[in-house]
Amino acid sequence: MATASVAFKSREDHRKQMELEEARKAGLAPAEVDEDGKEINPHIPQYMSSAPWYLNAERPSLKHQRKWKSDPNYTKSWYDRGAKIFQADKYRKGACENCGAMTHTSKACMERPRKLGAKWTSKNIAPDEKIETFELDYDGKRDRWNGYDAASYAHVIDRYEARDEARKKYLKEQQLKKLEEKNNTEAAEEGSDDEDNEDGLKVDEAKVDESKQMDFAKVEKRVRTTGGGSTGTVRNLRIREDTAKYLLNLDVNSAHYDPKTRSMREDPLPDMDPNEKFYAGDNQNRVSGQALEFKQLNIHAWEAFDKGNDVHMQAAPSQAELLFKNFQINKEKLKSKVKETILEEYGNAAAEDPLPRELLLGQSEREVEYDRAGRVIKGQEMALPKSKYEEDVYINNHTTVWGSWWKDHQWGYRCCKQFVRNSYCTGAAGIEAAEAAADLMKANIARKEATEDVIAPTEEKQPATWGTDIPDDLVLDQEKLAEALKKEDKRRREEKDERKRKYNVKWNDDVTAEDMEAYRMKRVHHDDPMKDFLN
Repeated sequence: MATASVAFKSREDHRKQMELEEARKAGLAPAEVDEDGKEINPHIPQYMSSAPWYLNAERPSLKHQRKWKSDPNYTKSWYDRGAKIFQADKYRKGACENCGAMTHTSKACMERPRKLGAKWTSKNIAPDEKIETFELDYDGKRDRWNGYDAASYAHVIDRYEARDEARKKYLKEQQLKKLEEKNNTEAAEEGSDDEDNEDGLKVDEAKVDESKQMDFAKVEKRVRTTGGGSTGTVRNLRIREDTAKYLLNLDVNSAHYDPKTRSMREDPLPDMDPNEKFYAGDNQNRVSGQALEFKQLNIHAWEAFDKGNDVHMQAAPSQAELLFKNFQINKEKLKSKVKETILEEYGNAAAEDPLPRELLLGQSEREVEYDRAGRVIKGQEMALPKSKYEEDVYINNHTTVWGSWWKDHQWGYRCCKQFVRNSYCTGAAGIEAAEAAADLMKANIARKEATEDVIAPTEEKQPATWGTDIPDDLVLDQEKLAEALKKEDKRRREEKDERKRKYNVKWNDDVTAEDMEAYRMKRVHHDDPMKDFLN
C-alpha cells in the first residue's frame, strides 16, 4: 500500500514517523484522529480534492480535505482609529524627540515640528497611540469597505435634508405672501369682510401644498453612461391624469409621434372643433404667443443687417428689440396713413354693407388664411417633404428651371426655348428671334438646293508662255508693274536672309505680264559689265 507523502526536516524525523506507523498497525500506538474525533486513514492523502469511493460518504462534504474549515485565528475587526493608551508626565528614553510618544520615532511623527521638542522641555507629552496587528483572511485583505463606519455619513444626509426643508419653507412663505397681497387687493376692490379674506387665505394655502406636489414641469437628468455623465434631460410637461398625445388619435395614418423627443408636430385631430380642442400639435406653439414674436424679431434683425444696419441679435439684443419696436410703430403709422388715404379717396364699402351671417359664423377644418396670390398669411400650411436638392431656384432671369423644355433630343428652358444651360433669359423676344432665324435658315437651305442643279460655266485662263521675245501687242499697266517690282525686291531679300521669311506664307502661282516684266528687269545678266551697279 502506498502511504501519504509527507515532507520531513531530517532523516531522524522520517525514521520516527515510520516507527509510529508500524506501531499503529500493530495496535501498540493510538490512531490519529481529526477534529471531529474520527480516525484518519494514514494511507489516504488528506489533500485530495474529491472524496474516494471507498469512504462511503453519505452526502457531499469537504471533510476529506486538509483545511476545509476557516481558520479561527483570522479576524474581521479593524483598527481603533485615534485611540490612546497611556499619557506620560515626562519624557521617556527612546520616545519621539518631537512629541514624546513611545509608539513612533521623530521621523514618523505626524505632529507639527516644535521649536524645542519634548525631549528637551518635558512638556506637553503626547499620549501613546494604540497599535494593533490583525491577521486577515483572503476576503478581509480584499474588502475595500473593511473598517468603514456607516454612521459617519449621517451628517451629510442631515445637511442636505435641512437645506431642502429650508428651501421648501422659503418658497411656501413667498407664495403665501403673493397670495395674501392678491387677496388684499381683491378685498379692497370688492369691499369684502376680513373673515372672507381669512377663508380665502386658507384655501390658497391648500393650493400651495397641492402645487408643491404637482412637479410636472421639473427637469430631471438621465444618466445612462458608464462614467455617470448625463445624456440629456427629460421634461415632464404633462399631468399624469391627462390623456397622452399619442392616444388622442389611434389611426396609424394620423400625426406622427416621436417617442424619443416626445413630440407630435402635426394636429392629431384636424377635423375636431377648435373650441373643444385641448391639443392642436406642437407646431401650434411655434406660431403663437411669444415664440412668433421672437421669430419675427430675429427675421427683422437679419433683414436689417443685410440692408447695412449694424444690428446683431446676439451681440446687442436690447438694441435689436428697440429697433424692431420702432419699425413696428412706423409701419403701423404708414399703414394707417395709407388706409386713411384710400378711405378718403374711395370710401369704405365694408362699413356700409355688413357681412352675411353665414360668413360670420362659418367654420373650417384648419385655421389657415391665404391671400389672393395663394400665400399663407395666418396659420400654417401642411409642409410637404422636400428632397436634399435645390428646388424652384431660377437663375439668369429665367422663370422656369432647366429641363422644362424638350425639342429635337435636347433639353432647355421653357420660358425662352433656349438650349444653352447657363444662358440669359430673353423671354418672348428671344422665342420670336429664334423662330425667325429658323425660318431664314430653311429658306437659305431651299435656295441652295435650287441653285445646285444649275452649274455655272467657268472661264479657263490661258497663261502666255513667256520666252525671250516679247510680243508686239503687249500693253503693261504701270501701277501693276511698280507693285510687281516691289514684290520682286521683297522676294530677293527673303532669299538672301531666311530670317525675314514670314511664318505664314501665301503662295500664288498665277504669273501676270507685269510680274514677268519685273522679273526680267531685275534679273542679273552675268555678261553685263554694269551688273555690279544694279540694285
